[in-house]
Amino acid sequence: MKRLNLLLLGCIISLVNVMAQKQTTSYSVSCVAFYNLENLFDTINDPTINDEEFLPQGGYHWSGLKYENKLRNMAYAISQIGKDVSPVGPVILGVSEIENRRVLEDLVKEPAIRDQNYQIVHYDGPDRRGVDVGLLYNPTYFTVTNSVSHRLVMPEKPEFKTRDQLMVSGYLQGEKVYVIVNHWPSRYGGELYSRPNRNAAATLTKQICDSIYKTDANAKIIIMGDLNDDPFNESCAKVLGAKKNKEQVEPQGYYNTLWKTLSRGIGSLGYNDAWNLFDQIIISGNLANADRSKELGFWKAEIFNQPFLIVQEGQNKGYPKRTHQGGVWLNGYSDHFPVLVYLIKQK
Repeated sequence: MKRLNLLLLGCIISLVNVMAQKQTTSYSVSCVAFYNLENLFDTINDPTINDEEFLPQGGYHWSGLKYENKLRNMAYAISQIGKDVSPVGPVILGVSEIENRRVLEDLVKEPAIRDQNYQIVHYDGPDRRGVDVGLLYNPTYFTVTNSVSHRLVMPEKPEFKTRDQLMVSGYLQGEKVYVIVNHWPSRYGGELYSRPNRNAAATLTKQICDSIYKTDANAKIIIMGDLNDDPFNESCAKVLGAKKNKEQVEPQGYYNTLWKTLSRGIGSLGYNDAWNLFDQIIISGNLANADRSKELGFWKAEIFNQPFLIVQEGQNKGYPKRTHQGGVWLNGYSDHFPVLVYLIKQK
């Protein structure tokens, strides 16, 4: 009887220890996001690009007042991304449709995000409209080690120009990660006509990843951007090979973190009574299926579609509240919702 009591006591102690361990397990969470800022132009004429619409005398009558309101709105939206889970907000934020470095410098000075001390990675690209991609990062949580701007060249279309693809590497939670920020060619002329351009962009993205894997076989890669295609389109699903289910992803393969969200009818931009998910975050298998008790890994992905970003009435009810609509200044945010992923690691 005494032996049985001792065994029972031992079992109870073991159970208590296991329960205590579960209760004390905690994780460090990092929010990584992407946001198309919809034509963040300043009011200064740049003769090297096509910015005439966004000048005081241009089609949008882009004044200092409108620019200041645009900055304020964008900064507030950024300050709210992921805040419910990660109080510091995005520690890495890819952006697109920015005119130059100056607009990012003005943006990070806005009171809503000034305390995040966002640093900037930006290169001027060849886009005819003059819009580029860029990266903002919080240096307290992400340490940049290198950045390269990759240009899409299509020999069969020597006059074709589009946004560069920005690769930034650094350390997040003590681990090396690689971030590739994209804004693939538009659907101008129709989806079918313009498809080869996006397939070429996807090929370039894959080449960038392949070159990373040659030097770092276990690389954790984050591909983000406005891809102007949905997850099931050829550029994403076939050329890049990003999959819907992470269980099917090989270590050097790619998982499309938001594909299942689109399958539920939720997108990042709306057009003609339909939702698209052009804004995507695609991650490597090494990140998607990482053992989060030992290393940095994927937790979940979201479209940040809070009510303040949404048109509440009228014909476009439910769509993102953009800056202009039909030539009318709405003093909104963007025609795209931000997208984000949470990366976690056990403390």
